[in-house]
Amino acid sequence: MIAIAFILVMGLVIGLVTLFAPATGASAAAAASVPWWALGAVLAAFVAFFAGGIYVGAALALLALLAGFGLSDRPFWNFIGEMIWAPSTNFVLVSVPLFLLMGEIMLRAGLSERLYRSLNIWIGRLPGGMLHTNIISCSVFSAVAGSSVATAATMGSVALPYFEKSHYPPKLVLGSLAAGGALGNLIPPGITFIIYGLLTETSVGALYLAAIGPSILVVLLFTAVILYYSYKLKLHGDRSGAALSWKLKLASLSDLVPTALLIALVLGTIYAGWATPTESAALGVAGAIILSLVDRKLNWKMMNESMRSTARTTSMIALILFGAYFLNYILSALGIPQMLAKFLTGLPLPGWAIMLVIIGFYLALGTFMEGMSMVITTIPLLFPVVMALGYDPIWFGVVITMLVEIAMISPPDGTVLYVLQGMRRQPGPITDVFSGVLPFMFVYMLAIIVLMLVPAIALWLPRAVM
Repeated sequence: MIAIAFILVMGLVIGLVTLFAPATGASAAAAASVPWWALGAVLAAFVAFFAGGIYVGAALALLALLAGFGLSDRPFWNFIGEMIWAPSTNFVLVSVPLFLLMGEIMLRAGLSERLYRSLNIWIGRLPGGMLHTNIISCSVFSAVAGSSVATAATMGSVALPYFEKSHYPPKLVLGSLAAGGALGNLIPPGITFIIYGLLTETSVGALYLAAIGPSILVVLLFTAVILYYSYKLKLHGDRSGAALSWKLKLASLSDLVPTALLIALVLGTIYAGWATPTESAALGVAGAIILSLVDRKLNWKMMNESMRSTARTTSMIALILFGAYFLNYILSALGIPQMLAKFLTGLPLPGWAIMLVIIGFYLALGTFMEGMSMVITTIPLLFPVVMALGYDPIWFGVVITMLVEIAMISPPDGTVLYVLQGMRRQPGPITDVFSGVLPFMFVYMLAIIVLMLVPAIALWLPRAVM
């Protein structure tokens, strides 16, 4: 209800501006040529499909068929096979199942548990130390997983047993794990960047470089939230870590070696220009298999479970992508994206105000729509608007990815929240996760505002390197 009310308020504001402000030539022409009744019918049908519980991929394809038959006289059915074939054969898209498979192998090989244990020895003594361990371990794991859900599920399964007899409030524990899991797509090699690059023909390598600065910013803000609550609630660190000798602490660093090797293998080859994201993902899978073999965790059962889980997630993404491509083709044939771009850029509002409206739209949409579906469905419509406003496509890719991450932890429908709730061994209501993640969600929104004010945080590195 909050999301719907928010979207209606934004629509009312834009409508009032359009009615009472003097329209420019561009906005007047666009308003005259845009088939608003058709666009309204498409949106109403989509809301009806979503409210009816129809699977997103099927809803998008069905919506495309209805729009094509009802609003277009072109024989689009002759091109359906070609429309689906194009994205399914894209080489960049192959990296998605490879990154997912690498994360699954790491989880089942126990590499993530070694990572968490080692980091906790060094960070656990700080105020709120184990909460900091949640954020840092999720950040490091994200650098090889590429998925928020995979990061939250993996690190949640490792971290939650550590807190069962601790003095940390369950809400804050779950909130920090959800926030850390949300970094899975933002920290390279995030899968959302691959999908965005595919849809907008933007360099994935440049997007990865641009994400480094914002990733550091978000981690620092999450750390500040934990420090605030640590001093407010008097959450002292783990005293047992003080008894460990420096020899044991240094020896614990060996548990970081497998993850560090994978990060160097995956991201190092991309940044050095030695491999494409797809090739580096394949190297990462090979590296994860070798490391699991060295640890004597490699067996047919583990590989079978990893591949089956990867296949399920990949199939979900692929079906949504194919349905979205089909719908986007129909909408483009009707000229709706171009007309929407002309209309919004012609409004008597500054570019930053329209960008705030777009960001607000995504924040509202993320409260009831899955992040990947949100990107695939809306980017082809809004990307021309953003380019017409003069924003950098690499900067916008980072902002969109951050908005997807917020959607992952936004009550009441954030995917990561339900993943963590399902992993709790001690019973408790889902509202614990909702209330625990809110402070982190708000500072994530603050990070987007900072990125709007200082876009160089994202753009300086790609411009310096590429």
